[in-house]
Amino acid sequence: MTISTADESESKPQLVRGIGLGSATALNMIDMIGVGPFITIPLIISAMGGPQAMLGWILGAVLAVCDGLVWAELGAAMPGSGGSYQYLKQIYGPQKLGRVVSFLFIWQLSFSAPLSIASGAVGLSQYASFFWPGLERVWATRTLSLGVPLLGPLQVTWVAMPATLLAIGVCLLMAFLLYRRITAISKLSAVLWVGVMGTIGWIIYTGLTHFNARQAFDFPPGAFSFNRDFFHGLGGVMLIAAYDYWGYYNVCFLGDEIKEPGKNIPRALLLSILAVACLYIVMNISILGVVPWRELAQSGASNSKLYVVSTFMQKAYGHRAASIVSALVMWTAFASVFSLMLGYSRVPYAAAVDGNYFRAFARVHPVYQFPYVSLLALAGVAALFCFLRLADLIAALVVIRIILQFLVQSIGVIILRIRRPDMPRPFRMWLYPVPALVASGSFIFILVSRTGFLREIRYAAVILMVGTVVYCVRAWRRSEWPFGGRSLLDGR
Repeated sequence: MTISTADESESKPQLVRGIGLGSATALNMIDMIGVGPFITIPLIISAMGGPQAMLGWILGAVLAVCDGLVWAELGAAMPGSGGSYQYLKQIYGPQKLGRVVSFLFIWQLSFSAPLSIASGAVGLSQYASFFWPGLERVWATRTLSLGVPLLGPLQVTWVAMPATLLAIGVCLLMAFLLYRRITAISKLSAVLWVGVMGTIGWIIYTGLTHFNARQAFDFPPGAFSFNRDFFHGLGGVMLIAAYDYWGYYNVCFLGDEIKEPGKNIPRALLLSILAVACLYIVMNISILGVVPWRELAQSGASNSKLYVVSTFMQKAYGHRAASIVSALVMWTAFASVFSLMLGYSRVPYAAAVDGNYFRAFARVHPVYQFPYVSLLALAGVAALFCFLRLADLIAALVVIRIILQFLVQSIGVIILRIRRPDMPRPFRMWLYPVPALVASGSFIFILVSRTGFLREIRYAAVILMVGTVVYCVRAWRRSEWPFGGRSLLDGR
């Protein structure tokens, strides 16, 4: 008996639309908050040398809103799994340049997504060192350097310590928890969200009730001298702030699993950005009113004892309260890694189903109906990246993602309006095209305004060049563009 193509399609495991507005917003918020704001405050204060670094948080919120409007328009118009993969393919032409651009997005995500997940796991292990200081004992550290023609030296520093093993264990545990049906995950995300909001609320309450305005706004001489050092510091602060705000787009990667995506994707994006921006700014100013900024700057410069919220709570209520908040921050970090791994695991899957990535990533679990190969691969690479230092993880992640995703997408939303003006758009960007232009300009400023910015740009350049070679080899073997006219859907 011959089975029709339609029957075959229906018999294949499909993704389930089981995430409503509440769960989508919760997933975005726990992805955004994570461990970032609890552990990067010393790095931000150190970058600008004073509480004027809070300007970076405010400008970071503006950038998140502007770029969030880009994602909202694209996500509502193309609500499928894969997020940027689908957007870039349609913007730049699915049968021509869009093939290359979308493939390169997935290629860079194979590096940047594990970097993001690893940063959350490493942050969790940093807070665990408040309970067990021996976790920060360094077993070995090495800096590897490789000369790349035309680009210069490519350096990577790795560190092995007990905290590294804990971070790796977090990645593996997360893969185990996500190895199940999406409807169960949706319920778990709501539980995690409650823990995250409870932690933030306690920190803000403590800061406001113990607030010392003179200490919080103790600006050093020349804090607002708009010279080269000020803008270099601001670039470094905005890089970290961008990392802390990122995650508002997570819902776009789950487009095939969102109920009423044309409405719920933009709403979840904007609600999560506005809520988290308010929480961040209030929380960080509150912490500065309790913990002297010079103490924070010293921790940031040494890249140790970054558990600032533990120190903050110890000053306010003592050691027991510090222990409780440390456990809650670890819960928050755990929730963030959970959300990150969930969202990113759907992106290689979407590209593989489309025939534009390695076919193994298209496999869906026959019982639980989720892309299990993509999930396991992501967890494995993230575990390896746990050997990198937190500051290096953040810098590499942000630069790679800006160059190979965010810039081409924020410019691309304007290109798509010009190329396809009649395309259905359930949500249209407010004040178009101002948000897209502000986002693009901000990303460029972050890239070039920092001291030593070429280091991470070299990482992105190498990933871009290697990815281009891989794409060309695959396209030549499969007679695809630019070596032929064969469709991506042929010969998977």
